[in-house]
Amino acid sequence: MNVIETKIPGLLIIEPKVFGDERGFFVETYNEPRYKEMGISGDFVQDNLSKSKKGVLRGLHYQAPPFDQGKLVTVLSGAVLDVAVDIRFGSPTFGQYVAVELTAENKKQFWIPAGFAHGFVTLEDDTVFAYKCTNVYSPEHDRGVKYDDPAIGIEWPEVGELTISEKDQNQPMLKDITEEFIYAE
Repeated sequence: MNVIETKIPGLLIIEPKVFGDERGFFVETYNEPRYKEMGISGDFVQDNLSKSKKGVLRGLHYQAPPFDQGKLVTVLSGAVLDVAVDIRFGSPTFGQYVAVELTAENKKQFWIPAGFAHGFVTLEDDTVFAYKCTNVYSPEHDRGVKYDDPAIGIEWPEVGELTISEKDQNQPMLKDITEEFIYAE
């Protein structure tokens, strides 16, 4: 397994070891002791799965404490550009983002700890996106940041016409979110 540290400490790209032959492949997608050794902490308590056509943009989402979530995400079919934005007030990387392409072929995973807004855009039809969460979903703690906030400047890929929910189109700008996450070194 290869672990790649990103420009924002805490965000990790994981390249699991893939065993393949003429029958297909095998990959271990989670092993608690090994992942904890990499710094992925917290118990996973909820798994989510979404399927989307090409051009669906979901995000940027997060949950406020005490229902904040870490997410371990991967693509089972298709491809996405996955994005995590630092929303920890006082962080030296506040408002910065990391983007990684996750595909069924590359089998990469992306670890996004609490304190980051998360979103993705699908690059292919019938993309199946899976994520393990360290906390359960709470509608009252559901929050977001506008996907096209110029203060963040995410370079979303050209995928044709985007399909974005009304909720995501109306999320607040980064400057308007509350200080629910405070950076601690």
